Amino acid sequence: MERLTADERLTLKTGAFGAVFLVSNAVPGVLAMVRESFAASGALAEVGGVVKEALTTGPLPQLPRDSVLEVESVVLPALGRSVEILHAKSPGDVETYRSVVLAAAERVAQAHRGIEPAEAAAIEKIRQSLAEPA
Repeated sequence: MERLTADERLTLKTGAFGAVFLVSNAVPGVLAMVRESFAASGALAEVGGVVKEALTTGPLPQLPRDSVLEVESVVLPALGRSVEILHAKSPGDVETYRSVVLAAAERVAQAHRGIEPAEAAAIEKIRQSLAEPA
């Protein structure tokens, strides 16, 4: 395993935190957001190794806040790039990263009244971005 650079760790963090942000903002609401942030932090805290290091060190990612399309334009490529980075530097952690990102996204969606259609659509985009390239 090769160590991740600070930029690579930020890419993994941008993808993971951004995925949670996408799902959380799919159905707005302040109370829901509080429940969802607790749900996401629980999923992200359960990971270890290289993925944990990437998600818990360095600065927080700067995500756009103007529109869903802007957020997607940053987050979805970061997820795909994260898979590429892990394939190159720590192949054994690719599935761990995918699992923790999807678990966090699904926990966020379920935290308030179950998964709504907009949340399911966001999760599907996340899942596709984490998939192996064709």
